[in-house]
Amino acid sequence: MNYFKSFSEDIINLRLDDFDQKALELFHYQAQYNQIYSKYLALRKVDPFKIRSVEAIPFLPIRFFKDQQVTCGNPDQYDKFYSSSGTTGAITSRHYIWSEDFYLQHALNLFELEYGKISEFHVLALLPAYMERPGSSLVSMAQYFIEKSESEHSGTYLYNHDELLQKLHLLKESNRKVLLLGVTFALLDLAEGGLGFPKMDNLIVMETGGMKGRRKEMIREEVHAILRPAFHVDVIHSEYGMTELMSQAYSKGLGKYTLPPTMKVLIRDVNDPYTISPKSQGGINVIDLANFHSCAFIETQDLGKIDENGELEVLGRFDNSEVRGCNLMLN
Repeated sequence: MNYFKSFSEDIINLRLDDFDQKALELFHYQAQYNQIYSKYLALRKVDPFKIRSVEAIPFLPIRFFKDQQVTCGNPDQYDKFYSSSGTTGAITSRHYIWSEDFYLQHALNLFELEYGKISEFHVLALLPAYMERPGSSLVSMAQYFIEKSESEHSGTYLYNHDELLQKLHLLKESNRKVLLLGVTFALLDLAEGGLGFPKMDNLIVMETGGMKGRRKEMIREEVHAILRPAFHVDVIHSEYGMTELMSQAYSKGLGKYTLPPTMKVLIRDVNDPYTISPKSQGGINVIDLANFHSCAFIETQDLGKIDENGELEVLGRFDNSEVRGCNLMLN
């Protein structure tokens, strides 16, 4: 736990001058103290002492979070977890956390790095499905932003669209910015509801991704083409995060995400998950240093590319991403 405190202080204070050195330090720690990751490395016949670069670090398939407790140290010391959303009958992920206070403060720090002080915002969170189940990290983050905004107008919404419309009209002339943070399917429902939204110079619309079985899957360009004219904004902002990660990345338009100081993305070959691709497009592998208590090296089921400016573009998901089975090696 002392290691956790030391690493969390570095993360909160963004003392990350040498990302690769921190990542390698964390890899060697987790290779020893994370039982699931250690077994995975052994089954792949990886000698942690021979890993000398971040490109050589093996990434744990994200599927492991669905039926294993991916944590460092004694599993019994963890009494809280965040769980992913999913369609009916789907197995959801569980990310056991060391400290919710750490997660919330870290999330706020990353938001403020991109957008400025949360006290300069009214935060309106439209998160049906997420708010209707326990254990959502997104809901916890949104509620923390609402609390820290110290605005009497900040709040959460489910399906009360008329009330949200009234709030937007009320805040149209506010000297604060208005952050409308919403799950994608809910923003689309809102946009297509025929309510007629005010033109607001101070409005930021941010989608968090996800149809959750409520609507057909759509590519980003289709979603944003519906949302932009409905809310009278030039661009739609986006948040890239997931239950299995403690850090978030933000896009201020065009689906290009600026990676935070605690996150690095490596692109893997679509046909060989063990190989980092020399091309700029493929599967997304994420190093999240804020996952110091669990596993910082995650092989996601997202497809993406890194552009010439080092920004991440998420292109979609692998087909049949639920069908993996690699975790059966641990049974």
